Amino acid sequence: MARDTLHIKCKLCRREGTKLHLKGTRCLSAKCPIEKKGAVPPGMHGLKRSRRPSAYGIQLRAKQKLKRIYGILETQLKNYYKKAKRLKGILGDNLLVLLETRLDNIVYVSGLAHSRSHSRQIISHRHVLVNGKILNISSYSVKIGDKISIDKKTAKKKDIKPRAVEKDFKCPDWLSLDKTKLEVKFISKPTRDQISQDIDENLIIEYYSR
Repeated sequence: MARDTLHIKCKLCRREGTKLHLKGTRCLSAKCPIEKKGAVPPGMHGLKRSRRPSAYGIQLRAKQKLKRIYGILETQLKNYYKKAKRLKGILGDNLLVLLETRLDNIVYVSGLAHSRSHSRQIISHRHVLVNGKILNISSYSVKIGDKISIDKKTAKKKDIKPRAVEKDFKCPDWLSLDKTKLEVKFISKPTRDQISQDIDENLIIEYYSR
Protein backbone atom coordinates (compact mmCIF):
# COMPACT_ATOMS: atom_id res chain seq x y z
CA MET A 1 0.00 0.00 0.00
CA ALA A 2 1.36 3.44 -0.94
CA ARG A 3 2.10 5.84 1.90
CA ASP A 4 0.20 9.13 2.10
CA THR A 5 3.35 11.24 2.26
CA LEU A 6 1.39 14.48 1.81
CA HIS A 7 -0.41 14.15 5.12
CA ILE A 8 2.66 12.72 6.86
CA LYS A 9 4.57 15.89 6.00
CA CYS A 10 1.70 18.06 7.17
CA LYS A 11 1.68 16.18 10.48
CA LEU A 12 5.37 16.97 10.93
CA CYS A 13 4.59 20.69 10.64
CA ARG A 14 1.80 20.38 13.20
CA ARG A 15 4.07 18.38 15.51
CA GLU A 16 6.67 21.16 15.45
CA GLY A 17 3.99 23.85 15.80
CA THR A 18 5.07 25.82 12.74
CA LYS A 19 5.32 25.62 8.96
CA LEU A 20 8.40 23.69 7.85
CA HIS A 21 7.63 24.31 4.14
CA LEU A 22 7.90 20.63 3.27
CA LYS A 23 5.23 20.79 0.55
CA GLY A 24 6.28 23.84 -1.43
CA THR A 25 3.43 26.06 -2.66
CA ARG A 26 0.82 24.11 -0.67
CA CYS A 27 2.39 25.51 2.52
CA LEU A 28 1.65 29.03 1.27
CA SER A 29 -1.99 28.30 0.44
CA ALA A 30 -5.20 28.01 2.45
CA LYS A 31 -4.92 24.20 2.10
CA CYS A 32 -2.13 24.12 4.66
CA PRO A 33 -3.39 22.38 7.87
CA ILE A 34 -1.63 25.02 9.97
CA GLU A 35 -3.87 27.62 8.32
CA LYS A 36 -7.03 25.52 8.78
CA LYS A 37 -6.43 23.92 12.19
CA GLY A 38 -3.71 26.05 13.72
CA ALA A 39 -0.46 24.74 15.21
CA VAL A 40 -2.18 21.85 16.99
CA PRO A 41 -0.22 18.59 17.44
CA PRO A 42 -1.60 15.73 15.29
CA GLY A 43 -3.80 13.00 16.72
CA MET A 44 -7.09 12.79 18.60
CA HIS A 45 -5.58 14.08 21.82
CA GLY A 46 -3.23 16.65 20.29
CA LEU A 47 -4.07 19.52 22.63
CA LYS A 48 -4.44 17.34 25.73
CA ARG A 49 -0.95 15.92 25.26
CA SER A 50 0.70 19.33 25.49
CA ARG A 51 2.60 19.91 28.71
CA ARG A 52 5.48 22.01 29.89
CA PRO A 53 8.60 20.50 28.28
CA SER A 54 11.91 20.02 30.08
CA ALA A 55 15.10 21.78 28.96
CA TYR A 56 16.15 18.55 27.26
CA GLY A 57 12.76 18.30 25.56
CA ILE A 58 13.09 21.83 24.15
CA GLN A 59 16.58 21.05 22.83
CA LEU A 60 15.36 17.79 21.30
CA ARG A 61 12.47 19.50 19.52
CA ALA A 62 14.82 22.13 18.08
CA LYS A 63 17.09 19.39 16.74
CA GLN A 64 14.18 17.43 15.27
CA LYS A 65 12.82 20.57 13.66
CA LEU A 66 16.17 21.30 11.99
CA LYS A 67 16.43 17.73 10.68
CA ARG A 68 12.93 17.90 9.24
CA ILE A 69 13.42 21.28 7.59
CA TYR A 70 16.53 20.13 5.72
CA GLY A 71 15.42 16.51 5.29
CA ILE A 72 18.54 14.98 6.81
CA LEU A 73 19.20 12.01 9.08
CA GLU A 74 20.57 12.04 12.63
CA THR A 75 23.97 10.75 11.49
CA GLN A 76 24.20 13.48 8.87
CA LEU A 77 23.36 16.22 11.38
CA LYS A 78 25.96 14.88 13.83
CA ASN A 79 28.58 14.95 11.08
CA TYR A 80 27.65 18.52 10.15
CA TYR A 81 27.92 19.51 13.83
CA LYS A 82 31.41 17.95 14.09
CA LYS A 83 32.50 19.69 10.89
CA ALA A 84 31.09 23.03 12.12
CA LYS A 85 33.15 22.69 15.33
CA ARG A 86 36.35 22.42 13.29
CA LEU A 87 35.64 25.64 11.38
CA LYS A 88 36.56 29.13 12.55
CA GLY A 89 33.78 31.42 13.68
CA ILE A 90 30.51 30.96 15.57
CA LEU A 91 29.54 27.30 15.86
CA GLY A 92 25.80 27.84 15.34
CA ASP A 93 26.36 30.02 12.28
CA ASN A 94 28.80 27.48 10.84
CA LEU A 95 26.26 24.68 11.25
CA LEU A 96 23.49 26.57 9.47
CA VAL A 97 25.80 27.67 6.63
CA LEU A 98 26.83 24.05 6.03
CA LEU A 99 23.17 23.07 5.74
CA GLU A 100 22.18 26.08 3.62
CA THR A 101 24.95 25.40 1.10
CA ARG A 102 23.89 21.81 0.41
CA LEU A 103 23.01 21.36 -3.25
CA ASP A 104 19.40 20.33 -2.53
CA ASN A 105 18.85 23.43 -0.39
CA ILE A 106 20.29 25.84 -2.95
CA VAL A 107 18.19 24.30 -5.72
CA TYR A 108 15.15 24.91 -3.49
CA VAL A 109 15.83 28.43 -2.16
CA SER A 110 16.85 29.65 -5.63
CA GLY A 111 13.40 28.67 -6.92
CA LEU A 112 14.52 25.84 -9.19
CA ALA A 113 12.38 23.42 -7.13
CA HIS A 114 9.14 23.75 -5.13
CA SER A 115 10.42 22.09 -1.96
CA ARG A 116 13.55 20.43 -0.64
CA SER A 117 12.06 16.99 -1.27
CA HIS A 118 11.27 18.02 -4.86
CA SER A 119 14.82 19.32 -5.11
CA ARG A 120 16.26 15.97 -3.99
CA GLN A 121 14.01 14.20 -6.48
CA ILE A 122 15.18 16.16 -9.53
CA ILE A 123 18.81 15.89 -8.36
CA SER A 124 18.60 12.10 -7.98
CA HIS A 125 16.92 11.88 -11.41
CA ARG A 126 19.96 13.66 -12.90
CA HIS A 127 18.13 16.83 -13.93
CA VAL A 128 20.51 19.22 -12.11
CA LEU A 129 23.86 20.42 -13.39
CA VAL A 130 26.72 21.97 -11.43
CA ASN A 131 29.17 23.91 -13.60
CA GLY A 132 27.66 22.27 -16.68
CA LYS A 133 27.98 18.68 -15.45
CA ILE A 134 25.22 16.44 -14.06
CA LEU A 135 25.52 15.93 -10.31
CA ASN A 136 23.10 13.60 -8.51
CA ILE A 137 24.38 14.04 -4.93
CA SER A 138 21.90 16.09 -2.88
CA SER A 139 24.35 16.58 -0.01
CA TYR A 140 27.07 18.07 -2.25
CA SER A 141 28.56 21.14 -0.60
CA VAL A 142 28.30 23.96 -3.13
CA LYS A 143 31.38 26.17 -3.44
CA ILE A 144 31.54 29.91 -4.08
CA GLY A 145 31.54 30.44 -7.84
CA ASP A 146 29.63 27.25 -8.62
CA LYS A 147 26.84 27.57 -11.19
CA ILE A 148 23.76 25.41 -10.77
CA SER A 149 21.20 24.90 -13.52
CA ILE A 150 18.34 22.68 -14.63
CA ASP A 151 18.87 20.43 -17.63
CA LYS A 152 17.39 22.17 -20.71
CA LYS A 153 15.17 19.24 -21.69
CA THR A 154 13.86 18.96 -18.14
CA ALA A 155 13.19 22.70 -17.90
CA LYS A 156 10.77 22.45 -20.83
CA LYS A 157 8.60 19.85 -19.10
CA LYS A 158 5.28 21.11 -17.73
CA ASP A 159 5.62 19.37 -14.36
CA ILE A 160 8.77 21.30 -13.45
CA LYS A 161 7.46 24.91 -13.52
CA PRO A 162 10.22 26.46 -11.35
CA ARG A 163 9.19 29.11 -8.82
CA ALA A 164 12.17 31.11 -10.09
CA VAL A 165 10.24 32.26 -13.18
CA GLU A 166 7.39 33.73 -11.14
CA LYS A 167 7.29 37.52 -11.22
CA ASP A 168 7.22 38.02 -7.45
CA PHE A 169 9.87 35.39 -6.61
CA LYS A 170 12.90 36.79 -4.79
CA CYS A 171 16.15 34.86 -4.72
CA PRO A 172 18.35 35.13 -1.58
CA ASP A 173 21.00 37.86 -1.77
CA TRP A 174 23.86 35.37 -1.47
CA LEU A 175 22.83 33.80 -4.75
CA SER A 176 22.62 35.30 -8.24
CA LEU A 177 19.72 34.01 -10.33
CA ASP A 178 19.40 34.16 -14.12
CA LYS A 179 15.68 33.52 -14.68
CA THR A 180 16.10 33.19 -18.44
CA LYS A 181 18.74 30.45 -18.25
CA LEU A 182 17.32 28.97 -15.03
CA GLU A 183 20.83 29.18 -13.64
CA VAL A 184 21.92 30.24 -10.17
CA LYS A 185 25.43 31.21 -9.08
CA PHE A 186 26.71 30.90 -5.51
CA ILE A 187 28.34 34.31 -4.96
CA SER A 188 28.95 34.45 -1.18
CA LYS A 189 28.37 32.46 1.99
CA PRO A 190 25.11 33.43 3.69
CA THR A 191 25.26 35.34 6.96
CA ARG A 192 22.98 34.38 9.85
CA ASP A 193 20.69 37.31 9.01
CA GLN A 194 20.26 35.94 5.48
CA ILE A 195 19.17 32.51 6.71
CA SER A 196 15.44 32.78 7.23
CA GLN A 197 14.92 29.53 9.14
CA ASP A 198 12.97 29.90 12.38
CA ILE A 199 15.60 27.95 14.31
CA ASP A 200 17.36 28.53 17.62
CA GLU A 201 20.68 26.93 16.75
CA ASN A 202 21.95 27.46 20.30
CA LEU A 203 19.48 24.84 21.54
CA ILE A 204 20.95 22.33 19.09
CA ILE A 205 24.48 23.12 20.24
CA GLU A 206 23.36 22.63 23.84
CA TYR A 207 21.83 19.27 22.88
CA TYR A 208 25.04 17.95 21.33
CA SER A 209 27.22 19.46 24.07
CA ARG A 210 25.59 17.41 26.82
